[in-house]
Amino acid sequence: MPQEQNAPVYSEQEQIRRDKLAALREKGQDPYLLTKAQVDTKSSQIIADYDAYEGKDVSLAGRMMTRRIMGKASFAHLLDTDGEIQFYIRRDDVGEDAYATFKDMDIGDVIFVRGKVFKTKTGEISVHTEELTLLAKCLKPLPEKFHGLTDQDLRYRQRYLDMVVNPEVRDTFRKRSQIITAIRTFLESRGFMEVETPVLHTQAGGAAARPFITHHNTLDIDMYLRIALELHLKRLIVGGFDRVYEIGRVFRNEGMDTKHNPEFTMLELYQAFTDFHGMMDITEDMFRYVARQVNGTAVVQYGDITIDLEKPFARMSMVEAVKKYSGVDFDAIHTLEEARAAADERKIHYEKRHQKGDILNLFFDEYVEEHLVQPTFIYGHPVEISPLAKKSPADPAYTERFEIFILGREHGNAFSELNDPIDQRQRFEAQAALKAQGDEEAHGVDEDFLNALEIGMPPTGGLGVGVDRLVMLLTATPSIRDVLLFPTMKPVD
Repeated sequence: MPQEQNAPVYSEQEQIRRDKLAALREKGQDPYLLTKAQVDTKSSQIIADYDAYEGKDVSLAGRMMTRRIMGKASFAHLLDTDGEIQFYIRRDDVGEDAYATFKDMDIGDVIFVRGKVFKTKTGEISVHTEELTLLAKCLKPLPEKFHGLTDQDLRYRQRYLDMVVNPEVRDTFRKRSQIITAIRTFLESRGFMEVETPVLHTQAGGAAARPFITHHNTLDIDMYLRIALELHLKRLIVGGFDRVYEIGRVFRNEGMDTKHNPEFTMLELYQAFTDFHGMMDITEDMFRYVARQVNGTAVVQYGDITIDLEKPFARMSMVEAVKKYSGVDFDAIHTLEEARAAADERKIHYEKRHQKGDILNLFFDEYVEEHLVQPTFIYGHPVEISPLAKKSPADPAYTERFEIFILGREHGNAFSELNDPIDQRQRFEAQAALKAQGDEEAHGVDEDFLNALEIGMPPTGGLGVGVDRLVMLLTATPSIRDVLLFPTMKPVD
């Protein structure tokens, strides 16, 4: 009979596994019909406290990762959520039929094991099997154990397989969860309340970024996936909550590299009656606390670099940093023409729309960022690139804003929040003019947010932290894709 059009083609190993499944079903032993397993122990518990478990009856479930058949007895390893443990199985203990079924199983099959804990003659902690059940058939061969899954693209696309064969990957994501828990614990100990704000916005605001646009059919309007959490959280400060935070996904329709993914996790927090200096203190305390909670120390080994979060973080103005690393003193540059001349001399490209403050920021990107390896607060950003931050009383060309840099990359951004509705409207309108000139990252005018400011927002400090980058730091991971369970990927076809 000719093969059915578009029918799947299986490798020899895949066909063998499917034939085994068919044989089980013919015998009325379909593993997929089982709905639960009475698991009472994890491998890590037994290994960590062998004396308490020795001789006791335990039940575990997981994936069979190795097997060594020696006639009437066999050894195998079971991988559960916490790690691996050996189990020993004899025909005389489980019966001839059950032992034959075990011998017909494959590496990767999901199984249930019940038995007594003991140590082998070689001292390996094991489970002497009294009952074994197949819970799910693995129909595809796993990558070879000693070579693992090394195709980086495939690892990202098939994270589930990556986690099975590369245990360190599961450790990274377990630590990611611990980091987020530690952030919550820290903030709640400081009196912050966790809230949730909309993901769909009628205006993209709160950051300089290009948004994703979608359409709401019922309302027949375009909407935007949020690029930041800021503007809704500040509305809550107006409403009377003094300390709020949110940990949530934000979306930016921009490039992808080792530091950027189109969707990522942001922490934003806002505290009434404080300023950007208060946010510096919270940032430093929080980074140090989370590192200690998760790693046991605030000294982080990132490849060959030792990052010391225990020491007080350095603090430097953007003008000071540019002068230190480029030799150009923007305190001595007073006009746009002088700024452009300095940029021309250093071959720094700028656009016609760029003002003096924008050009200072271009110098910072070119000369400074890569040098900020140890934790450093850079403050005093130009007003042109800080549309939501208060102006500095000492010099209104600059703002009460900082960014925290570690390993040459930004890990957080904070302001003394602008609460003057008249000033905010002027800055929104300036942003809208840039938007009209083709700047896809510029803000529009958010009338409802301006209305909230007119109700009155107290002096407020705000902070945004890229959670993924913090996870990268504390797990010594080089790429953001390695700390995202399912990073954005181009379709295979």
